[in-house]
Amino acid sequence: MGLTLYEKIWNAHRVLDGDDGQSLLHVARHLVHDGSVHAFQFLKEKGLAVRAPDQVVATPDHGISTRSHVMAAITDAEQRRVVERLVENTQAHGILHFPLGDPRQGIVHVVGPEQGLTQPGMVLVCGDSHTSTHGALGALAFGAGASEITHVLATQSTWQRRSKTLRVRVEGERGAHVSAKDVILAIIAKLGSNGAVGHVIEYAGSVIRAMSIEERLTVCNMSIEAGARAGMVAPDDTTFAYLHGRAYAPKGALWEQALDHWRSLPSDVDARFDIDIALDAHALQPMVTWGNSPQDGLPITARVPNPQDEPDSEKRAGMERALAYMGLQAGMALQDIAVDQVFIGSCTNGRIEDLRAAAAVARLGQAKVPVLVSPGSTQVKREAEREGLDQIFKQAGFEWRESGCSMCVGMNGDLVASGKRCASTSNRNFVGRQGPGSRTHLMGPAMAAAAALTGRLTDVRSLVK
Repeated sequence: MGLTLYEKIWNAHRVLDGDDGQSLLHVARHLVHDGSVHAFQFLKEKGLAVRAPDQVVATPDHGISTRSHVMAAITDAEQRRVVERLVENTQAHGILHFPLGDPRQGIVHVVGPEQGLTQPGMVLVCGDSHTSTHGALGALAFGAGASEITHVLATQSTWQRRSKTLRVRVEGERGAHVSAKDVILAIIAKLGSNGAVGHVIEYAGSVIRAMSIEERLTVCNMSIEAGARAGMVAPDDTTFAYLHGRAYAPKGALWEQALDHWRSLPSDVDARFDIDIALDAHALQPMVTWGNSPQDGLPITARVPNPQDEPDSEKRAGMERALAYMGLQAGMALQDIAVDQVFIGSCTNGRIEDLRAAAAVARLGQAKVPVLVSPGSTQVKREAEREGLDQIFKQAGFEWRESGCSMCVGMNGDLVASGKRCASTSNRNFVGRQGPGSRTHLMGPAMAAAAALTGRLTDVRSLVK
């Protein structure tokens, strides 16, 4: 029997098997951000050094200000402290650091791929749940808690329980203006928020193969929202072309050696998956969420669901709570829902292709509500400005900011006020995610820009023909 991509990487990195069913895996790359402060503190308390500092890379993203990239702009004292500690910890342990003011700084899940730090066949770990993003380049990437991160820092390895495998094939051809964000929202709606628990998802099919790396990054980013441990796409010529020449990608003879290895990684033809499902791309439409979970996604042409139509009493009660929190009525047309503000950015949709898609809509009119645009990295910001995208946004009344996690996490000063409704390109619409009492609708960049121009959830296809 053949092996899956996941199984090949697992086997290659397994150091030993424990008595409790877990295996010790070598970690090829460890990415660190300002939220890793507790792990460094635990390391210090135990009197331990970083085992392999040359395999660790750090950049601040969660708590930094998007108004300015000077330390003084971080008004929250605790957030400023952890960003300052990241500087101290990386210097103390000899870790490569892209600090504020460095052109390589950005959201860790944007920086890893764009710098060539994320590579096929790696086991990659970061103290953030959306580490699954990096699987788009054929890596096994997952998030870890503070105690696990401490273990990785000290040993460059991690204890993990082997996951089951789930393949999602998306076949056919996407319709006009159906983005990668729409594809993953449709997948999550099909699987449910717990549908992939205990599994690693491999995304496959003609639609996935036709996607750019940035689109694949969006898809893999939200794997965790279906409960998966990780999400992956087999490396191919698109992957290799993306990585070639990037700062930390292999060079010269090492590049050729890497290619030989990377080409051996895709799942074998006779590999077996524990679950195998398919989606018809022809049926996909631009998506938005209505509730407090990414699984609450519907085509923009739909209506708010009626809890009374749900036979399961527990699910029905959850839907009623969500509607009450979101201030919505069953049966409302999604396109009749007015928004108070718009956020474009995050590790899900803050890359250059995302900004281009949003700008293509923004150039068609003027914002009717406040809009905040935060690039995923300083490199993305500079490229957007080189292309003039920043001027398009500004002329449309959008606010152009620095890079960072921004409004996705609501812990850095970028917030949605209580009771206010935000059209957001981020990855989570949980209760209070963008601020206490905030109401979040998830969607793709073009859809968010459309909402900005109309002041309501809008089918972008009605604006862009």
